[in-house]
Amino acid sequence: MSGVTDLPFRQLAFRFGAGLVVTEMVASRELVFNAAESWSRLKGAGLTPHMVQLAGREAKWLAEAAVIAEANGADIIDINMGCPAKKVIGGYAGSALMREPDHALSLIEATVKSVKIPVTVKMRLGWDDTSINAPDIAARAEAAGVQLITVHGRTRMQFYEGKANWDAIAAVRDAIRIPLIANGDVDTVEDANEILRRSGADAVMIGRGCQGRPWHAGVLAGHAAPAASEISDVVVDHYRAMLDHYGAEVGVRHARKHLGWYLDRHAPDLAPEAKASIMTSKDQGFVVGALQRALSENDGARARQEAA
Repeated sequence: MSGVTDLPFRQLAFRFGAGLVVTEMVASRELVFNAAESWSRLKGAGLTPHMVQLAGREAKWLAEAAVIAEANGADIIDINMGCPAKKVIGGYAGSALMREPDHALSLIEATVKSVKIPVTVKMRLGWDDTSINAPDIAARAEAAGVQLITVHGRTRMQFYEGKANWDAIAAVRDAIRIPLIANGDVDTVEDANEILRRSGADAVMIGRGCQGRPWHAGVLAGHAAPAASEISDVVVDHYRAMLDHYGAEVGVRHARKHLGWYLDRHAPDLAPEAKASIMTSKDQGFVVGALQRALSENDGARARQEAA
């Protein structure tokens, strides 16, 4: 997820037991032409396996970017055919490729041939309800050498509206023999078990459900979540890691949305003006202290409620 699963976030997810994490989407052409942001997104810093997601619509750039990623430590290349964002669709990449299966296959074939590491594909069910073509594309991708498919249970035109159709993913399961990962609206352990049952998938991917709780993939895999009294330390560690990764000025901007998600989930009664002051302040000492107070007070309030 662009703007979310950067290196500090992935490190936290691994720390709490996620089995596999994926980089933010890396624009293939920009990586080939040495765009600083693309190189930043490529970093794995020793995380293993290091799965790099590439996006683009030109076989030349996608294949070259895959070679660069492999040379810089990638263990797996994932091709993005699922992003519904207008900016990505406007460049005819992401889930726009679901409208052009022949062209999509040419990109897949070029990428598979360019590297020695496994290539995977993330896709949606189709472009819209009249073109549910994920089973066909997945089967063709398998024939081209792709080793794993992930399917989000919505079409592009649904964006994130309505409910993900877990049953529809089962048609992809029937079409391929390689591992299948199911994705979409998985929030609880019960959700994870149900999507596996209904889709026949081998594993579950979660995305937005990790916002404000980077440990959640590990929790769904059977690992313990941090205790309420530990959440403050996790949040502060994440904040500091982002400042170290991006530099203080840029890191503060990147951290804002994460701080908002943390506060919404773990300090929901915090006054709006207090939340705004934490999210907008450039004073690291103030932010750390305010986070610790807000999250500790919420932990205390929860303990009092449980004791009542």
